[in-house]
Amino acid sequence: MTGEADARTRLEGLGFEPAAVDALVAHFLDADRRGKTGHGLGRVEWLATLDVEPTARPILLESQEGYECWDGHGALGYLVLNEVVSATLDDPPERARVVVVRRCFPTGALGYWVRRLAEGGLVAALTTTSPRRLPHPEGGPPLTGTNPLALAIPSSAGPPVVADVSMGAVTAGDVLVGRATADELVPFGGEHAHKAFALAVGLELLVSALAGPEHGAVLVVARPEHDPVPEFRELADGRRLPGDR
Repeated sequence: MTGEADARTRLEGLGFEPAAVDALVAHFLDADRRGKTGHGLGRVEWLATLDVEPTARPILLESQEGYECWDGHGALGYLVLNEVVSATLDDPPERARVVVVRRCFPTGALGYWVRRLAEGGLVAALTTTSPRRLPHPEGGPPLTGTNPLALAIPSSAGPPVVADVSMGAVTAGDVLVGRATADELVPFGGEHAHKAFALAVGLELLVSALAGPEHGAVLVVARPEHDPVPEFRELADGRRLPGDR
């Protein structure tokens, strides 16, 4: 298993600058702490196989109060989202904003990004596309990515609630680290897999319609008008909610 020091050495060897190494390692360590090892430090070896420009930076193409459009510009998707999230926290919307990100892959565990936004006081929803991996429930070639969807709601009392769901029965990260096989990468739900497939298709086409034909991301952020999490936690009566450790 790759340790933090080894991961930093490898990332520096790939040409990533210190700030980028810090951002990547923070993401990987958080994933490992939460048991999402398919998105953890084990990803460093895989990153070495990708054709990326380690010093590339995303570009903000358009900025209005309720809309932004970014282009990854050859940067690693993790670092693109890191910059988008940091910029959003530095300049949050007055009410709400849609952020479209072109050419953004790979993006890691989406819950990590929306959690940061929720900890900054924003409601957030984020989805991304990825290589075609999920077939139709009736079989055939892969048609969509696993296309995760992450939602985060801030709370005045305690941590935010964070839901992060991939449309696959397993994740591509699970396959990458050997926790699952490629033939297990199908829409989740068994006999109800058509529901996960419908979500995967909808998210695939939503992102493609807004961000273009290459892998991209769509983020929606808003200032909350209410604070529903404390009451919901009371209803849950101590049971673990999505995003809790």
